[in-house]
Amino acid sequence: MQETLTPVPGLRMMCVQSPHGDLHSVYRPLVCLVLQGVKRMAVGREQQIFSAGQSVIVSADMPVVGRIVQASQGEPYLAVAVELEMTLLREIAAQLGSVRAQRPSDTRTLFVEDTNAAILDCAVRLMRLLDRPDATSLLRPGIMRELHYWLLSGQHGAALRSLADPDSHASRLAAAIAVLRTEYRSRVPVERLAAAAAMSLTAFHNHFKHMMSLTPGQYQKRLRLIEARRLMLDEGFSATSAGFDVGYESLSQFTREYARLFKSPPKRDALRVRDAARRIREEMQDGERASAA
Repeated sequence: MQETLTPVPGLRMMCVQSPHGDLHSVYRPLVCLVLQGVKRMAVGREQQIFSAGQSVIVSADMPVVGRIVQASQGEPYLAVAVELEMTLLREIAAQLGSVRAQRPSDTRTLFVEDTNAAILDCAVRLMRLLDRPDATSLLRPGIMRELHYWLLSGQHGAALRSLADPDSHASRLAAAIAVLRTEYRSRVPVERLAAAAAMSLTAFHNHFKHMMSLTPGQYQKRLRLIEARRLMLDEGFSATSAGFDVGYESLSQFTREYARLFKSPPKRDALRVRDAARRIREEMQDGERASAA
């Protein structure tokens, strides 16, 4: 698997040559365009399968479990994602006019639709900037503005405009989520989170759990565990170092909670993933040698 954050701000690309296990990550609001292959994604209570020619919109900072279900060396899973800019989304939504505010029970965080040709064109033009880095600062702002316009004018525009409303529950919760994402290593009093969301404690707990399918404490735990896994896989941290780095004070608690989420203790899980990556690299190299012969 290869996922790349490109030099163009907010533009990500993914290429996966074979299906494998669950991919745990925390998505910022984004639109992902699938160019080839099939992926399943679970966000909170919602689960969707999307394939080539479709796009998925994640409208909040959400822990996501993804799984590539169709990919091969000859036809890998290919996707391009663009992170949404909430300031820009709110600005354009205000210019487009107000919409009926969604009830909390209507609030969704995951949308799948057939890829709009105008949105695909914006993504293609962002990718072209990879060959023209000198033009990025000049052209990217206009392309991003157009992309957000088409999203707000599209099939799920009403829902996105409601989410962009500064007074909506989703926007107010975003302020609390920002605190958790910044300070996930520390103990954050729930009273502080409720104050950031301008809600009572009871309302905050109810709306947070409804939107995220997790309590604030569970959300913070998920952030810690996903970051610990990244530290082990990408930066070579030991399980002990990773656990303490993300804020755990007890190694046994870290090991127990890690195994509950990833179905394997930290050290064993890291070895398994590294071995799988090594096998994939070797298969790719064998394929390349066979093609050359």
